[in-house]
Amino acid sequence: MKKFLIIFALMFMFAMSITEAGHLEEISQRGTIKIGTTGDYRPMSYFNSETGEYEGIDAELSKIIADSLGVKIEYIPTTWPTLTKDTLDGKFDIALCGISRNYNRAKIMAMSDGYGVGIFGKTILCRKKDAKKFKTLADINKPEVRVMINPGGTNEKFANANLKKATLIVFNDNAEIPHQISIGNADIMITETVEALNYIKLDKNLAAPLINEPFTRHSCGILMQKGDQEFLNYINFVLAELRMDGTLEKLENKYLR
Repeated sequence: MKKFLIIFALMFMFAMSITEAGHLEEISQRGTIKIGTTGDYRPMSYFNSETGEYEGIDAELSKIIADSLGVKIEYIPTTWPTLTKDTLDGKFDIALCGISRNYNRAKIMAMSDGYGVGIFGKTILCRKKDAKKFKTLADINKPEVRVMINPGGTNEKFANANLKKATLIVFNDNAEIPHQISIGNADIMITETVEALNYIKLDKNLAAPLINEPFTRHSCGILMQKGDQEFLNYINFVLAELRMDGTLEKLENKYLR
């Protein structure tokens, strides 16, 4: 019995030492920070298949965080339907891909302070020739209006909650939906103001008539598991420093406005 207690005590102290080390020490020892990202969301985090690189404000923030820790980035692909499970399962240290801060996520995961505050909001993307048709949610919430959404994220939740009469089409490739709207395979994309702004610049056939009057307002945050306050404090510290020295504003102006 005494031998068992000694072994148990040693195991407990070992476990405690690992817990106390936390993510910061683990990342330092590993030499990389594992960053989960969907890579399908311009201008937040988009994987450019031609260059093999991630682009967008979240890609730049990821690099800044990695550089501040003196480590390299190891990107871990995730999807909107699996983002929560992948975070809870610890597949990555943090996730950055234009993740909306909301109560449901905050209940079960940790989220950093917001960035892009006052910029993000739910809006629509449509063909330019149809822009005058859609002035309110009521104009969209009709059976003849085909609304295309990506599964698993807040766009799908918004559409399910507010567009019960519209014809909802789930399309798995978020980055491809604007093109599907452009060529007429659907009429509306529920999206974020920053994404809509990006796509109307890329495709002259598209319009975002309600971009200055979004249906909602929110900010984005960096997502992680609960339970490591030191790590969360560090991420918030990096964001605070970037906000204080003007870097965050420059990045927001570059990508989000």
